[in-house]
Amino acid sequence: MGAGLEEAVEGSGKDKPNGGQVVLSVRDVTVGFGDQVVLDRLNLDVYRGEILGFVGASGTGKSVLMRTVLGLLPHRSGVIEILGIDYDNASEEERMQVDMRLGVLFQHGALFSALTVKENIQLPMREYLDLPQSLMDELAYLKIEMVGLPPDAANKYPSELSGGMIKRAALARALALDPDLVFLDEPTSGLDPIGAADFDALIAKLRDTLGLTVYMVTHDLDSLFSVCDRIAVLGQKRVLVEGTLEDMFAHDDPWVQSYFRGKRARSVVIQEKQPAAEVEK
Repeated sequence: MGAGLEEAVEGSGKDKPNGGQVVLSVRDVTVGFGDQVVLDRLNLDVYRGEILGFVGASGTGKSVLMRTVLGLLPHRSGVIEILGIDYDNASEEERMQVDMRLGVLFQHGALFSALTVKENIQLPMREYLDLPQSLMDELAYLKIEMVGLPPDAANKYPSELSGGMIKRAALARALALDPDLVFLDEPTSGLDPIGAADFDALIAKLRDTLGLTVYMVTHDLDSLFSVCDRIAVLGQKRVLVEGTLEDMFAHDDPWVQSYFRGKRARSVVIQEKQPAAEVEK
């Protein structure tokens, strides 16, 4: 990251929601598989209350970083602090407390096909809490309503759901334990434009009402332009630039310029700025 952007991030209250309290800190993290280094001394901060959009070209390691942060993949060096806890050096009890404050929506939902929506949502409750079945049922229905699914979705299996319903059910499971930090891996992929826009609006509403912090891996320009407070771009095995859309437009990396100033990006900007009638013309 250039010195100018570092100063902007340090000095801008807009870039640091809620006074800049860091809930996820990644410092000098290196991840590799055999002789291949995927991430090399990568640095990234996520601030409380923000929706961070994490983007990059296909195969650059976006999902690898998310899975590394979640402890699903090992890292060769560096420090990852989640909610103020150094996860690598934390005790088993501290790790469990951190895990309970995280929610994850994996790409394509990753619901268990043999379980109903209600049972999928109750999985984290069964793993971490000791609750009576009646209370878990009540909580599951609350999460189902929270993400905009009808009550009768509770007893349906994933194979009986549309793509949009699967995403919402997976989000309900991610919210099962009332987390502080939610990870979303390509949450709008496979959705039609209306469904994707509705899902973005849902994420923003949940952030505002529940006080969530959202880490969103995405390639969806509409999501980046409409709901993300900040954006981080992965390239050359590191974060090339992080900040607002204005920072993206100002950065001189060719891929960043192509992504945020290309034809598809310009069409999104036009739709955001012009009334629908003008866009149709």
